Amino acid sequence: MKALHKFSDEYLERCKKLSIEERLEFIENYQRMHNDVSSQTKSISLRIQDPLLIAFKQKAKLEGVAYQTQIKKLMKNWVN
Repeated sequence: MKALHKFSDEYLERCKKLSIEERLEFIENYQRMHNDVSSQTKSISLRIQDPLLIAFKQKAKLEGVAYQTQIKKLMKNWVN
């Protein structure tokens, strides 16, 4: 069973401001993400406060998962 997604009124209002092309691009990327279609990866640069990064890495290590994998997992969950 798939989860039911609920969106805030504020989020839906922001979505209304997207162009048709932006909406289509989002839907296509969302579908690719869920269909596990192989796609290229991109390297990104992200500035994070040291204490947060250290704590995140430590928690990931305790959970037995690579911290970058956990970041990607969090990103995927947030998009869903």
